[in-house]
Amino acid sequence: MAAAQDVRRALRDSLSVGFAAAAMGMAFGVLVTRSGLHWWWATIFASVIFAGSLEFLLLGMVTAVAPLGQVAVAAFLVNFRHVFYALSFPLHRVPGAAAKAYSTFALTDEAYAVTARPEAQAWSRARILWLQAFVHLYWAGSVTLGALGGTLIPPAVNGLDFAVTALFLVLGIDAFRARRDLPAAAVAVACALVGHVVFGEQMLVAALGMFTAFLLARYAIARRRA
Repeated sequence: MAAAQDVRRALRDSLSVGFAAAAMGMAFGVLVTRSGLHWWWATIFASVIFAGSLEFLLLGMVTAVAPLGQVAVAAFLVNFRHVFYALSFPLHRVPGAAAKAYSTFALTDEAYAVTARPEAQAWSRARILWLQAFVHLYWAGSVTLGALGGTLIPPAVNGLDFAVTALFLVLGIDAFRARRDLPAAAVAVACALVGHVVFGEQMLVAALGMFTAFLLARYAIARRRA
């Protein structure tokens, strides 16, 4: 009875981010088929890599036959934010080596957004794992559907690659509404603008570095005052 209740709760929790993940997944699936790859590559990307923003980036690198070192650096930079996710994600509630390994693998932006609430720190192991499994299923399933239906979308339709940007924008707005941290939001925008002006297309590393430095400095100051 408790297990079934955890599944129902996880399903309800996952629906809040599932529709956004599914929309972005279908867009990625369409892009895979438009890149000249077979549709089943989309399913492999979604199931094995399972990192939405990174998959959009890797798709272009794979089709361009980018060097393995460049792919590794890109993966590290794009997913580096997950280091900070782990600081508050309730991984301590997931005992067992296999379960903990999957929970770490499936720690996505969507799963973190749902478990960032204080009450999630007391969730059961089953609820957390089922939440992540449902998000994984939404993503892999929608990517596969998008790839299979990609040929039905006219080539003139553009902007599907903006889906990942739109999702991050929505998650950012939700995070701001929850915490109302205006200084952090303003500094994040400033870091992005400075990175773009100074480094152009290589802005990601600089912007992340500057914003991380700001967060660490603010944390050190707050701790010293406390």
